[in-house]
Amino acid sequence: MQLIEPIKLFCLKYGISLSELARRLGKSPQALSQKVNRGTLTLDDLEDIAVVTGCKFECSITLLTGEKVKINN
Repeated sequence: MQLIEPIKLFCLKYGISLSELARRLGKSPQALSQKVNRGTLTLDDLEDIAVVTGCKFECSITLLTGEKVKINN
């Protein structure tokens, strides 16, 4: 899954750069950029991003019936 655009959009809306996000995560900007560009961010990474930015991370699968199955991390 390619997350580069959603992560860039998140940073733009949140008013921080990818480098600042990396700093808050305790990672180098290069390491975070590589994970984002390669699409290798894990659910834990996404949860960490939510935590360091004061946001809420939710992950679910929506069934064809419209019912959502929440995925707990």
